[in-house]
Amino acid sequence: MDREADPREPLFGRFRNYLCFLARLHLDPRLRGKLEPSDVVQHTLLEAHAGRDQFRGGGEAEWLAWVRRMLARNLADALKAFTRQRRDLARERPLQEAVQASSARLEAWLADGAPGPPEEVERRERAVRLADALEELPEAQREALLLHHWHGWPLARIAEHMGRGPEAVAGLLKRGLKRLRERLDEEG
Repeated sequence: MDREADPREPLFGRFRNYLCFLARLHLDPRLRGKLEPSDVVQHTLLEAHAGRDQFRGGGEAEWLAWVRRMLARNLADALKAFTRQRRDLARERPLQEAVQASSARLEAWLADGAPGPPEEVERRERAVRLADALEELPEAQREALLLHHWHGWPLARIAEHMGRGPEAVAGLLKRGLKRLRERLDEEG
């Protein structure tokens, strides 16, 4: 039996980089060699595709929130596979909350004021363009930018983590920001 084309199909590819960006933000950088954010996103998108009949929302924003919840659950499951210690649930911040907060911080970072519905759509589009531009950067530049500007790590800590000198990390940050600005300026 043939199924009708799902109008949400383009969303799977359109928001992939955005979801990778969120996954990268919430993965402990020390797990880089063991777990790739893109693997968790791929699993999430496959799960969303397989369960698309279960989605009960009406629009793009609701669909994205639904997929972000899946991503948060999949990140938590992946992290559990790498940690054997019991967690103190009283001190644990739910990962779904963290992913939602990152999405909100990213959107707030891009916002100019209190958004109305058209501004909210534009803000989400800017977040997607930023995520796409970050994905095009070399891995070292992207990692340095995220660690410094998103996680607030100082240069010395990033240098130690990346096995580079502070001057090299400063260069990565400078070149990464320049390339990011150029890419975003190209798109207007």
